[in-house]
Amino acid sequence: MADPRVDRLARVLVHYSMKVRKGDYVRIGGPAIAAPHIAAAYREVLQAGGHPTVRCSIDGLEETFFKLASDEQLRFISDLDRREVEVLNCELRYLGAYNTRALTHVPPERMRIRREATREIMSRFMERAAKHELRWCLTQAPVHADAQEAEMSLGEYEDFVYKAGHVDADDPVAEWQRVEREQAAVAGRLGKVKTIRIVAPDTDLTVGVGGRTWISAAGEHNFPDGEVFTGPVETATNGTVRFTFPAIYGGREVTGIRLTFKDGRVTEARADKGEEFLRSMLDIDAGARVLGEFAFGLNYEIQQFTRNILFDEKIGGTMHMALGAAYPDTGGKNVSGLHWDMILDLRAPSGAGEVFADGEVVYRNGRFLS
Repeated sequence: MADPRVDRLARVLVHYSMKVRKGDYVRIGGPAIAAPHIAAAYREVLQAGGHPTVRCSIDGLEETFFKLASDEQLRFISDLDRREVEVLNCELRYLGAYNTRALTHVPPERMRIRREATREIMSRFMERAAKHELRWCLTQAPVHADAQEAEMSLGEYEDFVYKAGHVDADDPVAEWQRVEREQAAVAGRLGKVKTIRIVAPDTDLTVGVGGRTWISAAGEHNFPDGEVFTGPVETATNGTVRFTFPAIYGGREVTGIRLTFKDGRVTEARADKGEEFLRSMLDIDAGARVLGEFAFGLNYEIQQFTRNILFDEKIGGTMHMALGAAYPDTGGKNVSGLHWDMILDLRAPSGAGEVFADGEVVYRNGRFLS
């Protein structure tokens, strides 16, 4: 019997998150394993009067590409891709893996070349989104491989995913509207701040945010959601930070990351595992050593690490920072082919920490102070 939450999720995504309108060109993408979810979204877009196009990936193709493509092919961007990013009104993309470690043995240099090549498409996508010309949402189809990464059964993981997205609520849209009001208050408070300092175990980091816009993320671009974020001043990050959880990028896991910043750039990078890969990603381009995002996770329905950044960066009581590309609508100017989120746990007792805004304590042990 089909899970009714699949259709319920699709309705929220199409009508609340992306607000699909009659005549919209909507691209729906994801792996073949997410077919029931893609089909549900396809139906909802048609009923909303949009024009859905499906881009469904087949298991193993990405691995084959990185194994067999020449350097010329790694750098190739088709005119179709360039054209499509200019005409899309909406994009909905489902995550879901047959094998979350399929790209583990791809040489970092080949991944670097590809990320560098796709930077122009990524930058144009973000530019159009910042101008509200393109509405997008990224979500998760609960499947076996991701459940295994989270150390859950499939049934447990399904419940986790839908609860994190308030899909089980009587009125999911009303619940997300409540989240938006609460987070908007936090964003408004932080919007008056010039400098933020984080003090936690092995961490003392100061980040300039003056003049930048804080955005409340309440289910429109990521689903589930629950964060406030900004693009920090590119030359105003100084100090050290030790990230709590493994940072995962392209199927590669790096643990025990410790970064030192001076005048906005990473000057020293260490890791307990995966240090070579970390350093290779930092050398993708000039912008890869600069923070493009600085954020607080505020979804307290999410309390466990799952090795899936869509959920993990929203864990209530954590912060995350992304090296690389900034979101232009925050005022961030950093450009890069990289956008790699790394998470700092500030919850007591393991990550007990404090956050100072212009010298005043505003956040302690995973919660904003009233």
